[in-house]
Amino acid sequence: MRLAVAVAELSREEHTLRTSPILAGMDSESARSLMDRMTRQVLHKGDVIYSESDEGEGMFFIVKGKVKLVRTARDGRENLLGLLGVGDMLGELSVFDPGPRVARAHAVEDTVLYELPKKELDEWLEGHLELSHHLMKALAVRIRRLSNSMADLVFSDVPGRVAKAIMDLGHRFGRMERGHVTVRHGLTQEELAQLVGASRETVNKALADFASRGWIDVHIGAVDVYEPERLRARSR
Repeated sequence: MRLAVAVAELSREEHTLRTSPILAGMDSESARSLMDRMTRQVLHKGDVIYSESDEGEGMFFIVKGKVKLVRTARDGRENLLGLLGVGDMLGELSVFDPGPRVARAHAVEDTVLYELPKKELDEWLEGHLELSHHLMKALAVRIRRLSNSMADLVFSDVPGRVAKAIMDLGHRFGRMERGHVTVRHGLTQEELAQLVGASRETVNKALADFASRGWIDVHIGAVDVYEPERLRARSR
């Protein structure tokens, strides 16, 4: 019975890998040959995947759990750069632009990753140059996301950024429960404030305003969304 469960779990993980940005557009044979070069890693809450200033020796694909990207300032303060989940990849920039990591990545719950070492990827690309456009496309998506985030900081007010953050977290981590979407993001309000580039007090005020309108209900590490269309409109 345990063997059957383990086999089914590995099958689900491989299916998730096949839908990742890099592998999704490949034919089955090419995708399989690249997946065979990956190493499965099982992490527990708090385990560090890599630290700031580590050499970028590989990239990772998340097939279970969540990962936080955190950067530490000179005075010791930490800033949340992003929350990643199933289907996301991380560490890819250091693979294509060799150098030290610019953030720390750690698991915020039990997590399963597949690591693709830079050496393995370089060797694989030598025989699959025609598929390099899949890698470029995946990097372009990441750059576009970062560009949009920078534009939001410049052109959107804090409530708009909070609304957009809730919608984004809902898209990636939300589940339909009792007629509404519950987003179990696992962030503190301080981390949510860091994510949108604002003070905790200003973010709390925006959340309280949305709650008073009946759009959301806020819990520790989660939010219930009742009026997604109103949040979407406020995020624009």
